[in-house]
Amino acid sequence: MSEEEKVIAQETNEAEAGVPVETAAEAAAEAPAEAVVEAEAVTEAEAAVEAEAAVEAEVPAETVAEAEAPAEEATEAEAAAEAPAESMADYDAAITASMKPIHEGDILKGTVIGVSDEELTVDLGIYTDGIVRREDASDDPDFTFRDFEIGQEISATVIRRDNAQGRIQLSLKAAAAVLGWERLQQLEKDQTNITVKISEAVKSGVTAYVEGIRGFIPASKLALSYVENLDEYVGKEIEVRVITAEPEGKHLVLSARDILREKEREERKQRISNVEVGLVTEGTVETIKDYGAFIDLGKGLSGLVHVSQISQQRIKHPGAVLKEGQKVKVKVIAVKDGKISLSMKALEDVAAQEIEEETYKMPKAENATTSLASLFKNIKL
Repeated sequence: MSEEEKVIAQETNEAEAGVPVETAAEAAAEAPAEAVVEAEAVTEAEAAVEAEAAVEAEVPAETVAEAEAPAEEATEAEAAAEAPAESMADYDAAITASMKPIHEGDILKGTVIGVSDEELTVDLGIYTDGIVRREDASDDPDFTFRDFEIGQEISATVIRRDNAQGRIQLSLKAAAAVLGWERLQQLEKDQTNITVKISEAVKSGVTAYVEGIRGFIPASKLALSYVENLDEYVGKEIEVRVITAEPEGKHLVLSARDILREKEREERKQRISNVEVGLVTEGTVETIKDYGAFIDLGKGLSGLVHVSQISQQRIKHPGAVLKEGQKVKVKVIAVKDGKISLSMKALEDVAAQEIEEETYKMPKAENATTSLASLFKNIKL
């Protein structure tokens, strides 16, 4: 077979075997490159063998994991053995709750699992979650969900069993109409102090929300004295008590004055305890009664000068000597049961005593005689 026929036969065999047909020249040109590749492959193979030998000298991670596996399996087996066996009884409550039929108007308890500016997401422990929209939360224009926290428990009324998202629509406002009034009535009974934020000024008073329910504070109950400018209180937080809670007529009335009076009495009691009997001070005639006059001593303190303690002379009515607004000097003669008793007459007694002590004292008779003799001694007749 000629050389040409050998080449043709070789190309035919390679074509049948799927090897690309190359010319003898191309094969000869690529031969050196293939030799280099084969040499590099041999070098890499040797490097791999050396690397494996080095790795085998150390403890493989797989071996360590396999060695530790039995211990871990043993620990899991022990934990499983110690864990109490669970039964269907453990799930009865959850199953019963999930199967309980839900009706509109029902008040459900749940846990807050989501808070945003516009809604609360509530886990009700049933087949789906509940949603409270902002408009269903409160009538308070300043209401915000920012005060709610994840994990907080709330009560809400079902107003729609299945909204567009397949969740139960809830209302805090509707629940407050029932539960809120119950709490408000309890607050009224216990006379508990609560803090509210004044929402707006209205005719003859201001409004504030408690438990999502709008309450009214009359101007006469807002401070110790009647408040003329009600707008000054809008936005302020004050302490109040529930004095009327009538759910039938939705009538809620609050008062701050009672708390302020108690605080004033307590502060006055404290100040009075610091007043000492015998103190002489100046005051202003506040009011005049048939039985005496009340004197303003300043710092919220006042005392009574009984008609018998006004003057050394007997007077029928305090008005005969005193006028409202008049400045007078008084002496504290008693402090008892939170009351201060004053006297003006006592100061007249003191003044009379001081005058008596300053009166010139005549010498004794013998001294007087001696003095007279000495006077006439040098007189020439």
